[in-house]
Formats: sequence, C-alpha cells, structure tokens
Amino acid sequence: MTSSWSLDDVDLVRLDRLASRIALALKTGDVIALSGPLGAGKTTFARALVTRLGGEGEVPSPTFALMQRYETKRLTITHCDFYRLEPSELDQLGLDDALAEGVVLIEWPERALSWLPPDRLDIAMDETATPDLRRIVLTGHGAWEARLERLQALSAFLDKTPYAEAPARYLLGDASTRSYARLVLPHRTAILMNAPRQPDGPPIRDGKPYSALVHLAEDVKPFVAVAGALRERGLSPPAIYAFDLDQGFLVLEDLGDRVFGSEVARGRPLAKLYGPAVDALVALARKGPPELLPIEGHAPYRLPSYDADALLTEVSLLIDWFWPALHGRPAPEALRDEYFGLWQPLLAEAANADPGWVLRDYHSPNLMWLPQREGIKRVGILDFQDALAGPLAYDLVSLLQDARLDVPEALERDELARYCAARNAQSPHFSSDQFVALYATLGAQRNSKILGIFARLAKRDGKRGYLAHIPRVARYLERDLAHPALAGLRRFYMRELPAAGDLPPLVL
Repeated sequence: MTSSWSLDDVDLVRLDRLASRIALALKTGDVIALSGPLGAGKTTFARALVTRLGGEGEVPSPTFALMQRYETKRLTITHCDFYRLEPSELDQLGLDDALAEGVVLIEWPERALSWLPPDRLDIAMDETATPDLRRIVLTGHGAWEARLERLQALSAFLDKTPYAEAPARYLLGDASTRSYARLVLPHRTAILMNAPRQPDGPPIRDGKPYSALVHLAEDVKPFVAVAGALRERGLSPPAIYAFDLDQGFLVLEDLGDRVFGSEVARGRPLAKLYGPAVDALVALARKGPPELLPIEGHAPYRLPSYDADALLTEVSLLIDWFWPALHGRPAPEALRDEYFGLWQPLLAEAANADPGWVLRDYHSPNLMWLPQREGIKRVGILDFQDALAGPLAYDLVSLLQDARLDVPEALERDELARYCAARNAQSPHFSSDQFVALYATLGAQRNSKILGIFARLAKRDGKRGYLAHIPRVARYLERDLAHPALAGLRRFYMRELPAAGDLPPLVL
C-alpha cells in the first residue's frame, strides 16, 4: 500500500521547512529515496535534512565517496549518492549495517532497487518552468503509508497557525506515542505536540484494556480542557495557541528548558524547587474540579474519577510484572488473591478520601522552573492529560517521592508537614493524621505501580533505562509501608520482595 503527497512551487525556504517536518517523523531503520534529474535539488534537500536533525559542519555531496555518515544528537544519518555506483559494488557497502544504526538517505535509488526495503519514503523532485521552484511528490510505501498521511495532516495543521513558516526542531518523545518539537521564528517560539489517538491494548478485565480501566487519556481533549481549568486557578500550564482535537495536534506556549531535573543537575537546591511546587498543590486544593470542563468551540469534557477499580488495576502491575521479574515465574493464584485482598479495603477507602484534583504525573520531568514569574506561577506544569478527580494526596506523593530524583526523607517530611499546616489553615475539617495515612497508602500504591511499569517497559518494550530507577522507587515504598495503617501490607511485601538494598537483577 502507498500514499502520496504532492507539493508545487517549492522554493528553498519551503524545502527547508519540509525537511524539518520530515525530520520529526524519522526513526532508526528508515530509508528515504531521493529521485530526480541532475540539478533537481536532491543534495540540497539532504543537506537541509541533516542540518535539521542536528548535524554540524558541511554536508558535501557523496558522489565520489558513495556514502557519507553523520552523527547527530538524535540519529545517525548515512547519505548515499549512487550516481556512479556499479551494480557489483552494492553488496559491499554495508547498507544493512547503516540501516540498523540509523536512517539511510539515498540519491539515485534506482541504482539500488534490489536492496530498497518495502517500507520507505520516496521523494521525487523535478524542475519547473521557474528556475528556483520545484515540484515534489512524496510517496509512502508500506509502513510509511500511514506515517506520510500523518505528516501531511501535521503540515496542513501548522500551515493554518501563526507558526506556519517556523522550522521545527525535534525535542523528545515519551513513553507513549506523543512527541514534541520546538517551532522557531525570529522573535518567538512555540511547542508542537503531536499526540495521535492512543490505540487500545488487549482487554485484561471486563472486556476493557488497561488504559480504559485506569482512565488514561485517549486523545488531546483532556489536555486542552484541564489546561484551561489550571490557568483559571492561577497555575502555569502552557497556554494553547492552536489545536486540532480530532488529529491530536497542539501548538503550545514554550515554557523553556528549565525542567526541575535539569535545575537540580545544575546545582539548584531541591528545596528551592519543591517548596513552590508544594505551594501550587496547596492552591489547587482550594477549588476542586467541576463535573464538566469547558473547551472553546467543542463539547465540554467530563473529568473521570480515580475510583477504587482504577487504583486496584494499577497496583496489579506489581504482581503481574515486577514479582515475576524477581522470581522468574508468574505469581500463583493464591498469592494474587492474598495481594488483592490486602489492597482492596485500603484503596476503597482512599478513593473517597479528601477529594480534589489529581494531575497524576506531578513530578520532576513534568515541572518547569519559571523564575521570571511570581508565586505559584513559577512552577510550569507540562503533563496533565491523564488528570482525574480523586484523593489530593496522590500528587503530593508523586512530587515528594519522585521516581526520577532522590528526595531526602527529611525534605519529604518537612514539605509534607508544611502542606498539612497549609491545608489546616484552609479548612477546619482537614485532618493531618488522616492525610498522612492516606499519603502513605497512595505512596505504596503509586510506587508499586511504578515498579510494575518499569519492569513491563524493560521486558515487553526493551526500554531497560527505567531499571536504574527501581532501587529508588523501592526505597520510597519502604518508607510508605512503615506507616502503622499498612502493617498487613508491609508483612506481605517483606515476605515476597527483597529489601530495597538487596534487589537482585530482574529476570527479563
């Protein structure tokens, strides 16, 4: 199967813009075949693509060398020019190795037809009656069919925004299918979020996939709705300049690069960041979420509840993934029943306690330091599309037991106490003792879930980098289980899991 996209009257500026957008979609194993007569602009496009991927220095035509390799921050690019290729030389070039290492960009691909993979992007360039303009036809083959359609939709969306002429610089992708890029104009920037609808996984209970059971966002509608509500409450989510709910494209305010984790790495004391972040949660607790969140020009969004079933489904990840990774076999049914029997009453109570906002991923990778602003606005909040209505303690746990940063126990204790004091001042009905017990329960729930997620990412998805965080998460879990309200659960964990300091390599 193929899909095609034709562009007429493409000048050098539009060619560079096209290269920057194609660069966003590239990944290791991609082949781009550039065809067209001499002088059509194939090498010009190749230079633009390498530059937009972060390549530095000159990008000469590899006509005589046949292949030129570029190491960029994101991908390795092998640029090939086969105009002078002899058929007998093809097998000696190591194209398969180059493909395994990154992206292969081929001029004169018709001389390598026997090697070209069925999944590729063809770009045909041709001259026009106007010397500086070109006609370009892009054709996606195989897996590139859907990717090219997505790229065309992205371009159509951007062309209707004030950032239509902005080149795009890839920033990052995350554990989901979302990716981000910076749109750069001479005097302003913005962030492009590319968030295609999340595909449902296999059903795991009651005919529903995991994402539905735990109320994960399927599209960008929650992000747009929650961002508006957070701004109304005086917080600093990114402003939204343009969006397409159906396609999953957003142009957002660029809050910069001062993510909490980077600030700590540069020497900023953790307490200087976490104090304002706790204050933002105190402010958020003053006014809970309404039943419906408005979206301009669209039907309102109904915020799901963080119910006991969702909490229990999440905590099942430990027994489904982390326990087997420790023991090398699935957990016996009797053990699973015991585990869920211990959790059910705790989570049934937690789900209905101290209700309010749960942003769900309120931790260092998703928080920005904005020192030019004042008060709680100094904390930029990036990730909240999975927000729910539920127990307020959850986000405080996410912050003070950060899976990506070591939060000293003394700092956690001080900020927890400061939060409770502020909530006491807000309401005479707030109980610090009840909140601390709830905090411990949700901490144990969240850290159990994270251990399962990290084991799943390593085993199922091959993302082993998350394993480095497991000892830290296990230490947090031990802190939570020390609370007297979790004594029964603590006995189970002490029996079934090694101490945080004695974790063996996982069986993956």
